[in-house]
Amino acid sequence: MLHESLLEAARAIAEPMVALRRAIHAEPELGLHTPATRDKVRAALAHLPLEWREGPSTTGIMALLKGGQDAGTGPRRHVLLRGDMDALPISEETGLDFASRIPGAMHSCGHDTHTAMLAGAAEILCARRDELAGDVSFMFQPGEEGFHGARHMIDDGLLDPLPDAAFALHIMPNSPHGLVVGRAGALMAATDTLEVIFEGRGGHASMPHDTIDPVPAACLFVTALQGVITRRFNAADAVVASVTQIAAGPASNVIPDRVTIGGTLRTLSPENRAQLPALIETLAGGIAAAHEMTARVTITPGFPVTVCDPRAVDLGETVARALFGGADAFHRLPSPIMGAEDFSYVLEKVPGAMFFLGVAAPDADWARCPGIHSARMIVDEAALPRGAALLAGLAARFLASGFA
Repeated sequence: MLHESLLEAARAIAEPMVALRRAIHAEPELGLHTPATRDKVRAALAHLPLEWREGPSTTGIMALLKGGQDAGTGPRRHVLLRGDMDALPISEETGLDFASRIPGAMHSCGHDTHTAMLAGAAEILCARRDELAGDVSFMFQPGEEGFHGARHMIDDGLLDPLPDAAFALHIMPNSPHGLVVGRAGALMAATDTLEVIFEGRGGHASMPHDTIDPVPAACLFVTALQGVITRRFNAADAVVASVTQIAAGPASNVIPDRVTIGGTLRTLSPENRAQLPALIETLAGGIAAAHEMTARVTITPGFPVTVCDPRAVDLGETVARALFGGADAFHRLPSPIMGAEDFSYVLEKVPGAMFFLGVAAPDADWARCPGIHSARMIVDEAALPRGAALLAGLAARFLASGFA
């Protein structure tokens, strides 16, 4: 099989993969426009027979590899592999030689490794171009961290014509080295942002009877929201509502005019996601009315649920076991993760899957390693060839036999 030699090929290009990862890590960029990262990718892959496209909304780029083998009597397939490129607004505390040189920005979610592994997969597959009976698109995407980068690239037409399958890989720094993890169905949650403003009438804190104090109403809302979640939704179809911000008065002796509450809503099904706004409106409005004030609820839509096609997950398990050997190479999550991922936009249109790759050092107590979004997150770069080989193997296997 084509994928049997992929791990060797990935190890042979470990040095340039690590170099690309470190260059990106040292110069992190935020949001939809990551031109320096884009240019590093283009330079690293300039020698390959790729056709490049870029849209107007982001600095995201698509690279197309046209396989050279005739598909014969079977279908000529097209598969997409994706890596994200943007960083987070976090100040790095790792002490690495190649730590971020940009104040207040860090690749603490591993997108630098995702980009490097995708570039490695492109290198591997281009070397086997004549053996591929189909085409591979490499999606280098900015704006994953809340900026809807995948949706913008889709809207720009960069995925047209749509591929037949799509795959992505996400590192996990607090997971065993080299372990590949996946799940059929809902893998990650939909996420929406909540804001509730309780508007009363402020005044001196020594005379609360002359005010309409919004603080007690806001506190009631925070606790009552948890009751709504646990009593209105089936626990087997998880809903998470976390209040993370409360902003009120400027001084200890002032009752404010208003209290602003912020938080996040996480759901695993479109049905529950659709129910939440009306329930929260009713809850906030009822509490406000009981206190003779008003409440204004704003819910800003985020990413949809990340849903993995069971056939794509089966394919991923097959490839991981063939590449890395044995039953310990792949693990199926028993339940979804309540984090969110904008690869979900791609999976709404194309059958596919996202997988996690453990990148804790082999001798580390992996469960205690700093996780993603930590200022101290560390990646064992020896795992990068495994990720590149896995991505290349997913593409090669799908082009050869589809989801069979």
